[in-house]
Amino acid sequence: MAKTTAQVGASAAEASRLPAPGEGKRGESGYLAYLLRQASAANRLRMERALDDLGVTVPQFFVLTMLGAYPGISGADVARLALLTPQTVSVIMNNLEKVGAIARTPHPVHGRIQTIALTEAGRTLLAGCKARATKVDEDLRAGLTSEEEQVVRRWLVSLASPEEGLTA
Repeated sequence: MAKTTAQVGASAAEASRLPAPGEGKRGESGYLAYLLRQASAANRLRMERALDDLGVTVPQFFVLTMLGAYPGISGADVARLALLTPQTVSVIMNNLEKVGAIARTPHPVHGRIQTIALTEAGRTLLAGCKARATKVDEDLRAGLTSEEEQVVRRWLVSLASPEEGLTA
């Protein structure tokens, strides 16, 4: 018996429906590398939404975080730590300086290098960002025991360990 146009259209639409996260290769049978990328993209979207009303992007948050953790480091060091290109960090630094979140000073020994530090406004902004990021982290950990969380943390750190030759 011949299929009607509606039946052909319905089966084509069914066949071309993209799987949702958790289905097909986007699920547990998918490649780990793809699943890690999928999770990273979903987490980035959560972070973007969490930081949006502060007017801070995820890369800006990473830069602020590294400057808060390691005061006085250079822009090149920030780029390495935040896993961003030096060009991206340069743009971010200019924008953060314009809003008064950071201050740059010449390095005491190497004249061409600038050290960057958070201002009081930058520390306040970072504190607001951290509160939002903490909530995203709590959501990520929901449903995990502390032991399971440690396994996940060890595994993620091992993926980027120097002995694997995968560091930036």
